[in-house]
Amino acid sequence: MAAFTVTIEDTGETYRCPDYKTLLEGMEALAKKGIPVGCRGGGCGVCKVEIVAGTYSKRVMSRDHVSEEEEAAHKVLACRVKPTSDVTLRVLGKMKKNVCRDVNAAIAE
Repeated sequence: MAAFTVTIEDTGETYRCPDYKTLLEGMEALAKKGIPVGCRGGGCGVCKVEIVAGTYSKRVMSRDHVSEEEEAAHKVLACRVKPTSDVTLRVLGKMKKNVCRDVNAAIAE
């Protein structure tokens, strides 16, 4: 069982994610308030991210939320992806508002 460091590029935050957990499960460990996790099965599209660096394994995602082109460009659903190396990601989906809230508030001040 390996664990990898995941960096959220938008905020600079990092967390450890075991290879048997999805990126979303690991992100929940940050205990940020209001992370909408949706269905956790790839059908709602709430947890869309772009993998900027690193490798991962993935499961089937709804084409309603991730097109073949997006998937080829490493835009995936965090609930369907497990890290196989250290990963850097950008938050794209509806989670962005809540995941990046503290950073956005600091910028506004």
